[in-house]
Amino acid sequence: MTPNCITVEGHAGYAEPGRDIVCAAVSVLIHNLVQSIESLTEDSVKFNIRPGYAEIVYKDLSVEGRLLIDSFFIGVSDIVAAYAEYVQII
Repeated sequence: MTPNCITVEGHAGYAEPGRDIVCAAVSVLIHNLVQSIESLTEDSVKFNIRPGYAEIVYKDLSVEGRLLIDSFFIGVSDIVAAYAEYVQII
């Protein structure tokens, strides 16, 4: 992670593809973040989301956009706390 970019790489490896609740949880948070920023703010983000990889690039976010980023990290931090051997924040 850089100050203006969130990158998610790889697969959690908690369970077989299609049944991996850890991977699914992170994926939902990533998709929700992009959709929320686009729907609830006037901020713009660039994103590239594909299997095993997601990158969200942003700058000059509004207070609301920053709040959504913070909310994303609260969710990811909860996943890390529960499944530390499968997810890391770097």
